[in-house]
Amino acid sequence: MTRGSTLPAHRLPHLPGRLVIPALPEQSRTPPSPQALAAFNSAPPEDARRTLLACLHSHRWSRRLTDHRPYPDLDALLAASDEAAYDLTAGDLAEALAGESLPVLPDDTYEAAHMALDAAHAAYEARFGHVFVICADGIAPDEVLDHVLAGIRSRLANEPEEERVVVAEELRLLARGRLAGHF
Repeated sequence: MTRGSTLPAHRLPHLPGRLVIPALPEQSRTPPSPQALAAFNSAPPEDARRTLLACLHSHRWSRRLTDHRPYPDLDALLAASDEAAYDLTAGDLAEALAGESLPVLPDDTYEAAHMALDAAHAAYEARFGHVFVICADGIAPDEVLDHVLAGIRSRLANEPEEERVVVAEELRLLARGRLAGHF
């Protein structure tokens, strides 16, 4: 049996638990648009927060970034995003985790991949009580599934507080990548 492509974007209906793997970045990303950043800087606060919540579902993080506008360039916005993400509380992290969507495994994905993800995620969620998140930026598309499985398995050995720190960093990386992709 051949293995299909592993992970494009956003739903895993096959899994009983939840697993968050971001959509893979496109190979040719367009350069940042000064017009998009200018529009974000001048948008009404509720529109800016809605844009930010699509990158990371934390109201505190989105308010902080909205309140510190305008940003002179994308690097300044990304730096502010990182700083705000470092200050997320346990409640903020739970809110962000609850807002994550699920990627899709194509119908032709090798059935063993579904079973391996089911088992790994069930063990992870039983241990930590929340979804598994991992940033796959820079990982070759055909290596993402292995990267995710290895990540779950290695992080199962973490203590809960140690895993909270890892989850916070993964969410920060996801937000950064999504922001960069948006602007």
